Amino acid sequence: MSQRGLYSYNFNGSERIEFRLITTKDSIEELTQLLNKSYKILADMGLKYVAATQDDSVTLNRVRNAYKCYIGIYQNRIASTISLYSPEHSDKSSWYSKEFVAKIGQFAVATELQKYGIGGRMMDIVEEEARKINNVREIALDTAETAYHLIDFYRKREYRYIETIEWGATNYKSVVLSKKLYSY
Repeated sequence: MSQRGLYSYNFNGSERIEFRLITTKDSIEELTQLLNKSYKILADMGLKYVAATQDDSVTLNRVRNAYKCYIGIYQNRIASTISLYSPEHSDKSSWYSKEFVAKIGQFAVATELQKYGIGGRMMDIVEEEARKINNVREIALDTAETAYHLIDFYRKREYRYIETIEWGATNYKSVVLSKKLYSY
């Protein structure tokens, strides 16, 4: 364990998941399957998230573009993931273009492991890592404006509404939510 236990997590009595950075030895195919399956619930709600149908090349590209990509290993398989992206220009979001805003993306927890706090623990990890990036003061993400359960999850973690955008690759408007990483 490191960083006060952030990288391993006990849940549901005696179960344990280990979080670590993805390596070239990890299966992109397995990661893609996790993303597709986890986002299927949202697709069944009529929301066309890219992760619901993305192929291995999209997954690999997103992993390669990440500042850091974490996976959660449970029973020798990839059971969760989250990516942290350094600040960079965005053609769609003025907030994402700010030099002090890091971004979270490609976030998923295996459906059978949801509701055990695994996603929250992964958010803890990337929020802590974002604080280590020079000049980063905020961490942001986006989700469908009608994914109320996700918006509620993020609001409970002190994320606030910033703007509404349209990506073009989805069939919904996205809300950008952001969290201050430091108290001022």
